[in-house]
Amino acid sequence: MKDVTIGLLLPFMGTALGSGGVFFMKKQLSRNVSRALTGFAAGVMTAASIWSLIIPAMDMSSDKGKLSFVPAAAGFWAGVLFLLLLDCVIPHLHMNADKAEGLPSHLARTTMMVLAVTLHNIPEGMAVGIVYAGLMSGTAEMTAGGALALALGIAIQNFPEGAIISMPLHAEGKSRGKAFVLGVLSGAVEPAGAVLTILSAGLILPLMPYLLSFAAGAMMYVVVEELIPEMSEGEHSNIGVLMFSAGFTLMMSLDVALG
Repeated sequence: MKDVTIGLLLPFMGTALGSGGVFFMKKQLSRNVSRALTGFAAGVMTAASIWSLIIPAMDMSSDKGKLSFVPAAAGFWAGVLFLLLLDCVIPHLHMNADKAEGLPSHLARTTMMVLAVTLHNIPEGMAVGIVYAGLMSGTAEMTAGGALALALGIAIQNFPEGAIISMPLHAEGKSRGKAFVLGVLSGAVEPAGAVLTILSAGLILPLMPYLLSFAAGAMMYVVVEELIPEMSEGEHSNIGVLMFSAGFTLMMSLDVALG
C-alpha cells in the first residue's frame, strides 16, 4: 500500500516542486525555455500513452485475435471526445493566448490560466489511477515497475509544468506565495482523480482495456490541442521538437526498463 501511495503522490509532488521555482527565479521564463519544457512534457505524455496505456490495453484484449485493437480504439476515441467536451465547457486560458476558450465567463485571467493546466492534468491523474487499480487487482499486464514508470514519468514532466504555470501567474501580478499555491492546486486534481479511480476499481476492472486507452486518448488530445501548438508558436525554432524527442525517449526507456 505504501508503494501505491507514493505512486499516486509522485505526479502531484512534481507539480509542487516545479511551482516552487517561482521563489528562486526572478524573471518570467523565456519563450525558448517555455517551448523546451512544453515539448518535453508532450514527448513524455505521448510515450506514456503508447507504452503504458495503449499497448497494455491491446495485450488485455489479445483473446479477441485480430480484433484486439477494438477496445483500444473505442476507448481512445472516448477519451478524445471527453476532453473535447471539457475543453468546450470549462472556461480556460492557455499560456500566451489572449482569447479564453470554453463557455463565456467573468472569471479572472489568472483563474482561467490555472483551469487550463487543471484541465490538462485530469487525464494524467486518471491514467495513474487506472494503472494502479489494475496493479492492486492483480491484473497480469500491470506490474509495479510499469506503474511506477508511468507515475515517475508524469512527475518528471509535471516539474517543468509547475514552473510554467507559477511563473506567468507571478508575472500577471500574483505574489510569489499565491502563484506557488495556485500552481500546486492545479496539480491537486491528479491524486484526487487517481484515488477516485482506485476506489471504483471494482466497477472499472471489467472495462480496463477501454479505460486505459480512454486515458491515452485524453492525454493525446492535450498533446495535440495544447502542447504542440505552444511549443511551435512564434518564431521558428527546433528546440520544442528536440525536447519532445528527449521526453519521448525518457518515458519509453523508463517504461521498458522498469516495466
